[in-house]
Amino acid sequence: MHNITMSDTTEPITVGKIVCLARNYVAHAHELGNEVPSSPVLFIKPASSIIKTGEQVVIPPYSDDCHYEVELAILIGSTAKNVSADKAMTHVSGYGIAIDMTLRDTQAQLKEKGYPWEIAKGFDTSCPLSTFVPADQIADPHNLKIGLSVNGETRQDSSTACMIRRIPETIAFITTAFTLEPGDIILTGTPAGVGRVCSGDQMKGWIDGIGELHIGVK
Repeated sequence: MHNITMSDTTEPITVGKIVCLARNYVAHAHELGNEVPSSPVLFIKPASSIIKTGEQVVIPPYSDDCHYEVELAILIGSTAKNVSADKAMTHVSGYGIAIDMTLRDTQAQLKEKGYPWEIAKGFDTSCPLSTFVPADQIADPHNLKIGLSVNGETRQDSSTACMIRRIPETIAFITTAFTLEPGDIILTGTPAGVGRVCSGDQMKGWIDGIGELHIGVK
């Protein structure tokens, strides 16, 4: 079982599924040459992909182009199915920092063939997660500075205000397809500035009010 913790307790929270939102920042979609989708695009990472601050990403041998994508993570605290956007936030119990590690070469090869690309997104160590803070400590999750540096050089520097789809809309859409259960996590997309990391690199992700996430690359 894989778990995370909240900043106000040491009690572990078992993670179920990790539902991820793609192309939720216009500039990021454009930097990869993708169109901004007319409806949310979702994929899922397994809980086995989680690592924590101080640990290392291990790039699988079938890839030579591993990218970082810093994201605001949402922890679900109560069961949600077919919820409306105006009720969605009542199901959020915390916020954290995630880095959605992506094997860009593998993803491109699979997309070109029309195949699913889970092995490019859900491999072991592909979901670094910080400690979470209780939801009531974040006044406005849609107005937080978010960024990431590699070896001390800032690569991503943006704000969650730039998200195309806000959290209530995202939760409402997800729950039309998947029941969200306590311990599930939602990744809300990444801003522009993604890029490659290699063995020996050190990443630091940060979000105002939440803290920092330090991850190495093996």
